[in-house]
Amino acid sequence: MEIQALSPEIIQDTQPQSHATTTNSIPTDLINSTFSSTCIDLIAAPLSSRILSFSDEFFAPASNLLNPLPPIYRPGVFIATGAWYDGWETRRHNPKPYDWVVIKLGVASGRVRGVEIDTAFFTGNYAEAVSVQGCFESGDGADEKVMGEEYEGWKEVLGRRTCGPSQRHGWRVEGGMEVTHVKLCMFPDGGIARFRLYGEAVPVWPQDAEEVVELSAAVMGGVAIACSDEHFGRKGNLLLPGRGKDMGDGWETKRSRGKDHVDWVVVRLGARGRVSRVVLDTRHFIGNFPQGVKVEGCDIQNGEETPGPADRRWTEMMGTEKLGPDELFEFKGEQIRMTNGQTYSHVRMTMIPDGGVKRFRIFDESTEKDEN
Repeated sequence: MEIQALSPEIIQDTQPQSHATTTNSIPTDLINSTFSSTCIDLIAAPLSSRILSFSDEFFAPASNLLNPLPPIYRPGVFIATGAWYDGWETRRHNPKPYDWVVIKLGVASGRVRGVEIDTAFFTGNYAEAVSVQGCFESGDGADEKVMGEEYEGWKEVLGRRTCGPSQRHGWRVEGGMEVTHVKLCMFPDGGIARFRLYGEAVPVWPQDAEEVVELSAAVMGGVAIACSDEHFGRKGNLLLPGRGKDMGDGWETKRSRGKDHVDWVVVRLGARGRVSRVVLDTRHFIGNFPQGVKVEGCDIQNGEETPGPADRRWTEMMGTEKLGPDELFEFKGEQIRMTNGQTYSHVRMTMIPDGGVKRFRIFDESTEKDEN
């Protein structure tokens, strides 16, 4: 099915009217495996999500909630307001039922599949309970409209849930509500280290059919669904915007010792497309970049199982190319092997033998694409 180029106004007009959601608690040790291969964090700071407003942040800023890194603890460190905490912390004795923060997603909109609340290192001051609300507002003035307490368009994403001290809490959200903004409510006050909103990006495709699109980008619906290893850096970092800030926001595997070893990552593209260009970035990877990479693709129809590493459905898109340290590499033209307008829904990048890559980008020929 061809994807229609949608404007924000068209999206607003076509929103489903049902807002019913159901949630199920997830054991702490299963949170990562539940979401890491199917979703992205829709409010992660590297996606340019933003804190729009909040009721209070006296002890620690709300912006910490969006940090993609795990919380840290600095015992004995005090600032002007008290002990230093890596999270969002409000004053004691809140006279209102709850404290709150309003967040703009880092994507045009997203379908919510899960919520994580981490109270790491908050023990005598953790949030006793939380709830999450969402809304769909686009166009000029949308942010200003939702950031005030008087806004009445919030719909329940996660009903009130009890939290405990210094632990991760996860819930699966059924129904896939599509939102542009979320409101986290903390009952009655206290601290939360991290807030994750797991789901799928719903991109706005360009109306200009000649505009080249980065099919692999997280903001366009791309998801890194599997990899051989992510010991030092997570696979999802490959699809983030920009070139990052340090080695920590790329994908890096552990050192290999065996002969003929390779590491690999599989990306589900945001839409099926004809690949015209591949970009690989080794920024910040100076002594640990891979010696070479190759890229393969396949076209998986709805309902088909994603092929494993040895599956014969993978076809060569780009032969082995040498990489270097701290540099942006672009491959196109004769370096990209295309057969009779072949389209791809998934791509696999293989590192030889191991190492780190900051970004992996797949660009298409046109925007006339089929949904995955």
